Amino acid sequence: MEYSIQQLSRLSGVTTRTLRWYDEIGLLKPSRVAESGYRYYSGAEVDRLQDILYYRALGVELAQIKECLDNPSFDRLAALRSHLTALETEQRRLQALIRSVKDTIRAQERNEIMSDAQKFEAFKERVVAHNEQTYGAEIRAKYGDEQVDAAHAAVMGLTQAQYEEWSNLGQEIQNRLEDAVQAGLSPQSKEGQAITDLHRRWLTVTDNRYDPAKHRGIAELYVADERFTAYYDRQVPGCARFLRDAVRYWAK
Repeated sequence: MEYSIQQLSRLSGVTTRTLRWYDEIGLLKPSRVAESGYRYYSGAEVDRLQDILYYRALGVELAQIKECLDNPSFDRLAALRSHLTALETEQRRLQALIRSVKDTIRAQERNEIMSDAQKFEAFKERVVAHNEQTYGAEIRAKYGDEQVDAAHAAVMGLTQAQYEEWSNLGQEIQNRLEDAVQAGLSPQSKEGQAITDLHRRWLTVTDNRYDPAKHRGIAELYVADERFTAYYDRQVPGCARFLRDAVRYWAK
């Protein structure tokens, strides 16, 4: 079946302006353009638009979507399965937060005291779900399902005190990275060593087994993967590279 741009817009909920933009950037080309200039789309383009919308729902940038879909090795079935996993993970995260809010409301209404475990369970699940959705494919490819699942289980097994320590260490690392970069310090300085030690402590809160090579490998991801870089550089550019270089030098 063939759709005009107006018909495809009504079918998908995507505006005609957006469809024209997708055409201009090469993300979604019509199957043909009539002499009148009207764009028409066939079943293949409908499927591609569906794939685009799935990726957009997961927060993937347009340029990255185009790169994925245009890759000759793109496997649509595998991508759909990956989308399903990410959506189910997000669903579990939301369900956990809903349960937590309901428990809090119920406790307030009944003047009951929630246990600390109840308060923090949903937040731990949120951390695991976010990491799986954002970095799951890469870290599973690099370290294997067993190791990643064990890391997630370790987070879920944190006590309230351990969870607070883990969160506080993460914030302290970020603060000291920003201060070090702004001060123009070297990753090989004593402050670089101190930040590396903090990062080691942050890693071992959830895993008592420390492996310097693994530590260095994780730090490399902070520069190799733009999402990690964006996280550490969100306020001060250069933090991810400083951390990578510090860990590379000090983690022995």
